[in-house]
Amino acid sequence: MTNLSWGILGTAGIARKAMSPALTAAESCRVTAIASRDGARAQAFARDFDVPRHFASYEALLAVPEIDAVYIPLPNHLHVPLTLKALAAGKHVLCEKPLALTLADARRIAEAARHADRFVAEPFMTRHHPQWRRAQALVRSGRIGRLTAVQALFSYANHDPANARNQPEIGGGALYDIGCYALDTARFFFDQSPEAVSATMERDPDFGTDRMISGAARFAGGGQLTFTVSTQSALVQQLTLLSTEGYLAFDSPFNCPGDHSARLAIDPGTDLLGSRREIQITPLADQYRLQAEAFARHVHDRTGWSAAIDEMLGNAAALEACTRAARSGSWEPVAETEPRAGVA
Repeated sequence: MTNLSWGILGTAGIARKAMSPALTAAESCRVTAIASRDGARAQAFARDFDVPRHFASYEALLAVPEIDAVYIPLPNHLHVPLTLKALAAGKHVLCEKPLALTLADARRIAEAARHADRFVAEPFMTRHHPQWRRAQALVRSGRIGRLTAVQALFSYANHDPANARNQPEIGGGALYDIGCYALDTARFFFDQSPEAVSATMERDPDFGTDRMISGAARFAGGGQLTFTVSTQSALVQQLTLLSTEGYLAFDSPFNCPGDHSARLAIDPGTDLLGSRREIQITPLADQYRLQAEAFARHVHDRTGWSAAIDEMLGNAAALEACTRAARSGSWEPVAETEPRAGVA
């Protein structure tokens, strides 16, 4: 497999802390260019990560024919326009979640990707972690019976008014930043999109962003998701998969460090003290690197990430329905964007 030449559009923290190191370490990937609207920041990034080329505009990087793919870690409001520009320039795109804030925009991207014959994906890196792969295999095998409910709690504290997550006009807020993880998690383990969602939001009186949102989703076959996410509460991540004959509890489910062997708890649910609980240790893994390698495999032979467009459309539809539900105070239907699979 030939190496995929990557350009990075933006110097955000996620690019520095996770994706640039992952792309550098990944098989069949190499970072060859970085761009920022601030040329000094691009130059500093290139120096820090030994990137050969740096540019003071995103368009200049996209004009380089040798770059095969771009990673976009920019604020949410820039995801759609720059993804469309990258596709028009003939690049494959890995764009931070949520790739689109509306289903209409997600459909524009899907059509542009098909027209350009290029691959587009949202980086839900959790889907590539061995802990998640093992849990999915256990659910599909019937080890804990039929999956009935997914419960997710994801929270951190960010009170910085200059942070993009606290600016509503550029797509800030808890739903878009981390609520998307809860919705994607349920879609991953139920192997389908929800039929309807409900939600309630609490908004920051100064920022205007949703600082906490709790929601629920129902799936064909009776499956349910319940979740709470917050950008102004204590740091916590919890994920439980409840089934008819037991449950799975995750260890650091969303941001599992690469140097930590995750512990997946398999409990038959026979007593409250968990006397028959089994702990499976999953291998050390950099989920960002695994994601990059899956992306490169798909570009090379179309085997690494087959449902990326359906995933992107499904996530956009669920997020849009949650936003409507928080405003209406009632259950809102989720637009169908893909064939509905059976409950896992």
